[in-house]
Amino acid sequence: MKNILFSTFDLEVGGVERSLINLLKNFDYENYQADLLLYSHTGEFMRELPEKTSLLPEVNKYKTFRQPIKDIFKSGHVALGCTRLFAKVKADRSNSAETGYKQMQYMWKYALPFLPSIKKEYDIAVSYLWPHYLVAEKVKAKTKIAWIHTDYSTVDTDIQTDLEMWNKFDYIAAVSEDCKTSFLYKYPSLKDKVIVIENITSPNFVRELAASPVKNPMAEDSRFKIITVARLSHAKGIDNAVRALKLLKDKGYEDIAWYVVGYGGDEVLIRDLIDKYQLHSSFILLGKQTNPYPFIKEADLYVQPSRYEGKAVTVGEAQILGKPVLVTNYPTAASQVRSNHDGLICELSVEGIADGIERLYNDRNLKDTIAANCTSTDYSNNDEIRKLYEIVKGGINCAT
Repeated sequence: MKNILFSTFDLEVGGVERSLINLLKNFDYENYQADLLLYSHTGEFMRELPEKTSLLPEVNKYKTFRQPIKDIFKSGHVALGCTRLFAKVKADRSNSAETGYKQMQYMWKYALPFLPSIKKEYDIAVSYLWPHYLVAEKVKAKTKIAWIHTDYSTVDTDIQTDLEMWNKFDYIAAVSEDCKTSFLYKYPSLKDKVIVIENITSPNFVRELAASPVKNPMAEDSRFKIITVARLSHAKGIDNAVRALKLLKDKGYEDIAWYVVGYGGDEVLIRDLIDKYQLHSSFILLGKQTNPYPFIKEADLYVQPSRYEGKAVTVGEAQILGKPVLVTNYPTAASQVRSNHDGLICELSVEGIADGIERLYNDRNLKDTIAANCTSTDYSNNDEIRKLYEIVKGGINCAT
């Protein structure tokens, strides 16, 4: 039996984590052994792990990468604490608009000499979340795959440092064709390594969870309800969502309410904007929800206001639930939404988001047509996982 290792940081609520759970739930355990390496055994999705997935023991040194630097020193991991400090200083000196990505690169790269290796050898090792240094350097496998879930052309990373890492892998799996294209725009030399394996979606699973009873304030809200499910981060553009709702209110659309399921580092910024524009009763943060589907089900419109994406899992889930979707025109948007058919793509700006919502609010025929097209479309794609098995059996030609 072939052994496959999947590796990611934790199973906190998020699109990447949900896609990994879906993959593991659809995995062929009759013919393959699946081990899961979590750097931290934390997160609400831990309870959703299939019983046949073998969870490897937690390694304390791996867990430090999302701990405050002072806590790393307190726990006695002095060398790792020093590498974190060095990574922060080097990233801060890079003059990047978002230093977080480079800091993550550097802290993993420079910590490698102080991290233990995984003793077991695998047929396939899959690093499911960037940065992929641990699997690149500390795992033995005949074939290594790095998964990419975002639009790397928009992410400010140290390209040379990244290339050294990417070249340790045999395959780089992009979640959409546009995600692949944007990745190769930044790393053209890697064209012979990149394949497309879409996120596994399970319509029956989504619909079943959408029917679950939850405490949901949207159920009692008679207004036109927008929903977004996303991390509260710069990439997801929730700050622009607040500004777009302010524009709509100024134009007289008082019966629109925008709900957001999610959590993240931009929460203070977003709450400050809500305060500034006095949108407390209209822009409502629902926080972290393990099951976002009942909230999506209650909405009139799903909006993804992202600045960039690979392929948004929640957009596909909203389509499965028959909701019209509006997405900003980030580079990979067209890979997921056929504008005016099963969604609408708007300009990537505050004004563009507001205009798109206004159009779907006023044009009920378009809104209903998009919803009907979503309902009649089969979004299941379980066959995507077969590409992984093909790699195990002998490989895939990345040129096809």
